[in-house]
Amino acid sequence: MPAPSTRKFLGRLPLPERTYIADALRTETVGGVLLLVAAIAALIWANTPLASGYDAIRDFHIGPAALGLDLSVQHWAADGLLAIFFFVAGIELKRELVAGELRDRKAAALPVIAAICGMAVPALVYVLVNTVGGGSTTGWAVPTATDIAFALAVLAVIGTSLPSALRAFLLTLAVVDDLFAILIIAVFFTSELNFAALGGAVAALAVFWLLLRKGVRGWYVYVPLALVIWALMYNSGVHATIAGVAMGLMLRCSRREGEAHSPGEHIEHLVRPLSAGLAVPLFALFSAGVSVSGGAIGRVFTQPETLGVVLGLVVGKALGIFGGTWLAARFTRAELNEDLAWPDVFAVATLAGIGFTVSLLIGELAFAGDPALTDEIKAAVLTGSLIAAVLAAFLLKLRVRTYRALVDDEERDDDHDGIPDIYEQENPAYHLRMAEIYEKKAAEHRRLAEVAGAPRTDDGRPA
Repeated sequence: MPAPSTRKFLGRLPLPERTYIADALRTETVGGVLLLVAAIAALIWANTPLASGYDAIRDFHIGPAALGLDLSVQHWAADGLLAIFFFVAGIELKRELVAGELRDRKAAALPVIAAICGMAVPALVYVLVNTVGGGSTTGWAVPTATDIAFALAVLAVIGTSLPSALRAFLLTLAVVDDLFAILIIAVFFTSELNFAALGGAVAALAVFWLLLRKGVRGWYVYVPLALVIWALMYNSGVHATIAGVAMGLMLRCSRREGEAHSPGEHIEHLVRPLSAGLAVPLFALFSAGVSVSGGAIGRVFTQPETLGVVLGLVVGKALGIFGGTWLAARFTRAELNEDLAWPDVFAVATLAGIGFTVSLLIGELAFAGDPALTDEIKAAVLTGSLIAAVLAAFLLKLRVRTYRALVDDEERDDDHDGIPDIYEQENPAYHLRMAEIYEKKAAEHRRLAEVAGAPRTDDGRPA
């Protein structure tokens, strides 16, 4: 009887997938650095004599009251700007489902199981700590999220570049995290429903979907419609960020013949810098400003609610993701890439304990009626994320030479043809196909140049 087949876990990505992930994470890294700067600025601003000005700006109300949108600046940042973040998350999720790691059920099983365990174990840790300590279990969802931008900022700060397989694994974890965070927000943090507004939001979403299917183009059509959908969703009682997710999921993310990019990928390319460079940093600026006095930090480790958040992020995330990955690999007979080791998976699992943006948002929703405890939960999120970042930095630095060698091999292009040499060596047929495509393009350039009578370069392109 033949031996059961095995699959490679964290193997080298196909070149198109590697290119897409590199481009996406490059923007997220820049956004993560801005996010880190905004968080530090908020902490400094809120802990200086200028703190009263910070509170005044954060609590300043603006917006049309007649439409139910007379909101504070902090509220606009959490419900308005983060809708852009979740819009991008929706596109990412759609793309992963139709063209990325989640398309193949067998290949997707391992990172999905790892992500689910990486959310369930932190929640269990929080509930256990608060059950034993007599605290509130309301904040069980706070330590379940992973902040991909903040994690990448940590990598940028410590100067470590992960191989593409580990970066893809981290990105897939974050995408699945976002999916379940969306479900948690929609199910557990929905207030009393206004069915008229909810019906209007659904109708507007149907119009949005219909316009997409009819191929209607123009930002001047979709942006006003998106604002209407967001306002109706906000007034419905469902958290307004769900509107962003719904619109992102409606975009087509599969490429048709002749398309270099799908509409979803194109729009994500346009909107991601706005999300990573503006929306999320502004949210951090008006949400991360909490007291960091000695007494406040001491309470983080003595109150069950805050201690549960810290342990959930630092211990629960690492054990959940690593344990889920190891068990899934064992039962699916997936072999780890021979260039990597299980400590690498544990280091990435520890890095996933940075749960900044969505954790802060869920903390605000979970303890909305208790401002003092909300600030303490935020301090716990910051503390837990910082501890996870330091531990991950230490673990990743232990293997930095290995990572650097793997990244150098992935990027080496001695013949300067735009295709890394390692892909040509492993898949000559693919390289031959790319050469044929290049020759067709060169022939087309020559034909156009002959028609136009223009001078040409050696490869046939117009000079």
